[in-house]
Amino acid sequence: MTELEPRAFSTPGKALIIGGYLVLDPKYKSFVLALSARMHAVVRASTRPDISGVYLKVKSTQFNNNEWNYKVSRDSGYVPLEINDLNNPFVEQVVFNVFNYFFPDQIDYNYIEIDIFSDPAYHSTEGSRRKSNQYKSFNFHDKDINEVHKTGLGSSAGLVTVLTASLCYVLIKDHNLNVLNPEHLKMVHNLSQVAHCQAQGKIGSGFDVAAATYGSIIYRRFTPAIIAELPGVDIRFVDKYHKALKSLIDRVDWKIVCEPVKLPPRLKVIMGDVHNGSETVKLVGTVQRWYANNLPRSHDIYEEINANNIIAMNKLIKLYHRSEENPQYYEKMIDNLNKDKNSDPDINELIGSINKIRELFRTITKESGADVEPMVQTQLLNNCLDLNGVIGGVVPGAGGHDAVALIMTEKTDINEATKNNTLFKNVTWMDVKQEQIGLKEENPKHYEDLLFDDEL
Repeated sequence: MTELEPRAFSTPGKALIIGGYLVLDPKYKSFVLALSARMHAVVRASTRPDISGVYLKVKSTQFNNNEWNYKVSRDSGYVPLEINDLNNPFVEQVVFNVFNYFFPDQIDYNYIEIDIFSDPAYHSTEGSRRKSNQYKSFNFHDKDINEVHKTGLGSSAGLVTVLTASLCYVLIKDHNLNVLNPEHLKMVHNLSQVAHCQAQGKIGSGFDVAAATYGSIIYRRFTPAIIAELPGVDIRFVDKYHKALKSLIDRVDWKIVCEPVKLPPRLKVIMGDVHNGSETVKLVGTVQRWYANNLPRSHDIYEEINANNIIAMNKLIKLYHRSEENPQYYEKMIDNLNKDKNSDPDINELIGSINKIRELFRTITKESGADVEPMVQTQLLNNCLDLNGVIGGVVPGAGGHDAVALIMTEKTDINEATKNNTLFKNVTWMDVKQEQIGLKEENPKHYEDLLFDDEL
């Protein structure tokens, strides 16, 4: 039996800090922070002469030993057949699209095993047990993955991206996948966007997959039509899907913007889990109906939000440049933030733009009935803004009841500042920080004693 060298990959979580709802329109830009909570995959493969076609096992031992076992063959158009009739659309769409992209005549390694891990911040840790080694630490649950509360950091996008990278490694010529190669990264990103849209049953904005791939970015989405134009799945015409997918993935320009960005030095983002999740799809649908039924006024509101989004993004970028051009002044300014948040004009304009964005989203909340920034979140954010060192806060992404994101000085200890304060009793501050890097290579040996001893 011939074995392929094991590889491991990871992708970061995300927080859409600036650009909620407008991120759905290709004419607007958004500010997306990647987060240090990561999704991980360890991939192993071998040649098994006793197996016809390809056998693929995806395991998530963290969640009640969940696993999905697929048979894949060219004769069936690479539609994965789960042998136990279990359903995981995110895994299935990754398998289907990666195999159809490479469309291999012959597969060197036909037994593939992928172990998935998620860092603790992705899910509630209630009732779980921690398992660690000197490199990694994960929470293990007695419940299936779909029964454990998610915190909204983008677990599905991270899963799709890290699975795509793993399968690309197995199927790419000479197994030379390099996540530092821009062309390889683009391939993984584009395949992940297609699979994620298909698994969700809708063509979303894609900012979560883009952050999982590229890290913290200024983002402008692709045109939805490019994915909508893919043909349906028909195993009688599998060549047609392959050719259309290959053309799409290799397309030179998706007209997408993914520009690397950083928070200014000595500022950090803190995420708070509010333990009361929202259904993003319903929120988005409600706001879209409000927008369509209230033109041109709704368009004017969006344009005003965008104007303030641009101010906020430009101020964050300007502050970063000021830290390099005049570090002494910048250090003094950051130190003063704990005393007077309005002492610097750029900070003052940043705070003003974020507050105006929130005000406009509260208008949408009131008029549409969608809880973009519901009253309970308004009260929580306002209480947060009263804390020393906190300069801004939003309900990230589509809004709702499940999280808040705060920008504050690096020395602000949010746990200490809110300890024993009943105003913050429903919030758990997550142990995450800003992450620059998106998809990256990991050392597979760092996971060895966290895996069960299944041998290929």
